[in-house]
Amino acid sequence: MTQTKFESRILSILEDKIQLIKTKEGAIYLVGPIKLPVNLDGETVQFNWYCWLNCGEVTEDFDRIIDKLSSANLSELQQSSVLTYGDFSYSDDAIIRMHSICHTGDIFGSKRCDCGYQLKQSMKNIIEHGTGALFYLANHEGRGIGLFSKAMAYILQENNYDTVEANEALGFVDDSRNYSDAIHVLKALRSKPVTLLTNNPKKLEALKNAGLPVSGRESLWGDRSEFNEKYLETKVIRSGHIGEEETCCND
Repeated sequence: MTQTKFESRILSILEDKIQLIKTKEGAIYLVGPIKLPVNLDGETVQFNWYCWLNCGEVTEDFDRIIDKLSSANLSELQQSSVLTYGDFSYSDDAIIRMHSICHTGDIFGSKRCDCGYQLKQSMKNIIEHGTGALFYLANHEGRGIGLFSKAMAYILQENNYDTVEANEALGFVDDSRNYSDAIHVLKALRSKPVTLLTNNPKKLEALKNAGLPVSGRESLWGDRSEFNEKYLETKVIRSGHIGEEETCCND
């Protein structure tokens, strides 16, 4: 089999699963849906998984994009993805979670934060609701400062700096996360209103400023312990998160 025929066969399999989303800076290439059975508390739940790649080149020649990927060092880049559940594109009511990657909380189960809890609980909420999506944003580690910087920030936190003070002491702003790519993908997957699972008004503001129809907000507090109490308090006092006593289903 020649290389040309091999590429043609591969392209015929993949091209219907690749979607071009044009942006001001270039393009987002979205691949999926892919059936993803997930083990959630001992039960297997069927999600649909999509992954996206941000690229400066805008082309519908997906053969060209696939060929470029084989020579790129993609392992050094982080690509974000989204899990959808139920009839996400067309259901009248859906809930979504914009979840920032947390290496220590999501993978290791760290109790210094509530990220691991929020990840699993949002998936449970989506399943219980019947329709929704979990956006997993891979370039958001440490509110955008990256894993190595987050490790240094943790050392400062062990020396009586709070989360905001630690980030700022290292020369960063408190929160540099950007949701534009996720919003582009959300618009490509769904045009109907969504309810956002968050305690962070900045996420709600980002969706509304992008013109997305938002029907409400649901809070996601839990897993409070001696290890993360100061961290959670800082979220409310310093970072403007909506506290547990302020929660409501629409705001």
